Amino acid sequence: MDSKSCNIFVVGLDDFNLSQMKTLPGASSYRFHELFSYRELKQQDHFPVRELLVEGIQRLRAFPGHIDAVVGYWDFPVSTVLPLLREAIGLPTTTLESVLKCEHKYWSRLLQRDVAAAHVPEFAAVNPFMVETLEKVPLPYPFWIKPVKAVLSHLGYRVTDDESYLHALKNIRERIHRYAEPFNLILSKADLPPEIELVDGYHCIAEAIISKGRQCTLEGYCQDDDVIVYGVIDSLREGPGESSFSRYQYPSTLPANVIERMTHITRRIMHHIGYSEAPFNIEFFWDEESDGIWLLEINTRISKSHAPLFKLVDGCYHHQVMLNLALEREPAFPYREGKFACAAKFMLRHYEDALVSRIPTREELEELESEYPESWIQIQVSEGMRLSSLRDQDSYSYELAVLFIGAESPDELERKYREILRKLPLRLSRLSS
Repeated sequence: MDSKSCNIFVVGLDDFNLSQMKTLPGASSYRFHELFSYRELKQQDHFPVRELLVEGIQRLRAFPGHIDAVVGYWDFPVSTVLPLLREAIGLPTTTLESVLKCEHKYWSRLLQRDVAAAHVPEFAAVNPFMVETLEKVPLPYPFWIKPVKAVLSHLGYRVTDDESYLHALKNIRERIHRYAEPFNLILSKADLPPEIELVDGYHCIAEAIISKGRQCTLEGYCQDDDVIVYGVIDSLREGPGESSFSRYQYPSTLPANVIERMTHITRRIMHHIGYSEAPFNIEFFWDEESDGIWLLEINTRISKSHAPLFKLVDGCYHHQVMLNLALEREPAFPYREGKFACAAKFMLRHYEDALVSRIPTREELEELESEYPESWIQIQVSEGMRLSSLRDQDSYSYELAVLFIGAESPDELERKYREILRKLPLRLSRLSS
């Protein structure tokens, strides 16, 4: 091995993201090592936090060479355990507490309210196991309720009356343990203030509805007391109540002054939280009618969903930001050096349970990607499965496939997407009654 090579352990390494990281500037000097595969992380009945913190640390300590970085691009539990893994082998890291101040939805809201109260909706902590919960409805209807930690809007519900609130609480009580138990294990490793110790992973947060307007995500990082935003991506929704994402589109078409205001809010909050030397993304709504800006949530990772969009438009996957920060280097991310003026990740969804009767073969996908060389297609289902068996979906739809597409205009993006869908041999069958 080259003496100048960097040994980089990736938590949840998968082929799609590995292929992207191997194209980064300087990647010839990187040696990527798997610390738990994607399958080990995602194809289990539980999130393997205990395994990550015991066996994962053992694997790192047993590595015969020098470890230069430990990184990850997945949501919970990867983003949340990274500080503990790095600290265990003496690597520089932002603190576990700073990560939890972003990832614990109730704690994060309290801190956001300290410095950006005008941009934070009304909210309240909820114990879904309290018998008298209906007598203490936390906010006026309608509102959202979701666990203080979950994945991809799973167990998030828009409630409009007592009946829908009780339905949401019932479903949350039945399933929240999947997130609560591993999240509580991580919370036990942190120095928590008393008010947060009382709101553990078995709790939820209720929030006033802020879905009116246009949603976007700011991708950024904190380094040397600077908070840098390097890209803004629009998030478009569809489905009943527009509750599910239909696509992420880059670059954003929001007015420049709105993005500037969001960036200013982001800097205040990230400084207040004390997050440092790591990437993040932060989601906002802009209400065009009132010109109000609302903060939705903060994630302590790059979005892997956005990586191909940056490649198509800016010329580089933003894994570069994640890796350079972990290696204590300047991210030096390019701007508008890609092949296309815009790009999108489209999410093909279905809104009721069904049986998957046909999926494309690898050869059929390769033929489509050859016909549209600016695209990548990923099928999320397998032949013969029921959609309801998919894990960690939002509460209103099932994600069948994702398509990354580059184009010269938003209209061309839409046209290419429709053309590919017409040619995509993915079929569903109704369930027999």
